Amino acid sequence: MTSGAVSLLAREAVLAAFLVFCRVGGALMLMPGIGGRHIPMRVRVFLALALSFAFLPLVLDQVAPKVRTAGSGDFVFMIAGELLTGLLIGLLARLYVTALQFATSFIAQAVGVSPMPGASVEEDEQLPILATLIVFSATALIFVADLHLELVKGLVDSFARVPPGSLLAVRPALVDLVDQMSAVFLVAVRLCGPFILYSVMVNFAVGLINKFTPQIPVYFVATPFVTAGGLLLLYVSVEPLLSAFLVAFSQWLKAG
Repeated sequence: MTSGAVSLLAREAVLAAFLVFCRVGGALMLMPGIGGRHIPMRVRVFLALALSFAFLPLVLDQVAPKVRTAGSGDFVFMIAGELLTGLLIGLLARLYVTALQFATSFIAQAVGVSPMPGASVEEDEQLPILATLIVFSATALIFVADLHLELVKGLVDSFARVPPGSLLAVRPALVDLVDQMSAVFLVAVRLCGPFILYSVMVNFAVGLINKFTPQIPVYFVATPFVTAGGLLLLYVSVEPLLSAFLVAFSQWLKAG
């Protein structure tokens, strides 16, 4: 093999590896547990590089022909397509954590501990400390249950479903995004359903008592009891809540 052929193969391998890195890096930017602000940027870059080199032998036969026939302008479009595909995969996974944050923020408000601020696990915005605790527990359980390996497997399978180097089809991507948002909204409602019922019943009872005894500040008197009842309900339901979240997340991963 001549030196020119060797350099051509080396060029194809480098460009193919860069395209794989674009999709993997775009997905890791938004994936739950990995794309959070608590993971240093350098660690995420090295993790994306490691996964890209691990994926390259598996997808080289699919990526190399596209790189071989692509010009400079075509390669720019291929980079954009790989980045958008990776970002879409990461966003679809992150929506579940966003739904859990929404549900746990409502739970903290229903229990009466929402004024206690805490740092968010995944983002820069502040969350109630109760929501931070539950979201952190759910994120840890994702890794304990090896669901992060399913995410990695889904990334590998995405190269077969979405051909490397092709621009992301906007309409199917928007349909997938809307369907995912509908699914995670139902998951969020299901997770905080007991607390919705608790909040309605407690506020109705407090309002009714206040109507009969307007001379007594019933709301301020009842606040500690409302919080105690909400914490007791949380103690009973936190394990089924986390289990339901993991089941919904794992079902989405298996369904692809």
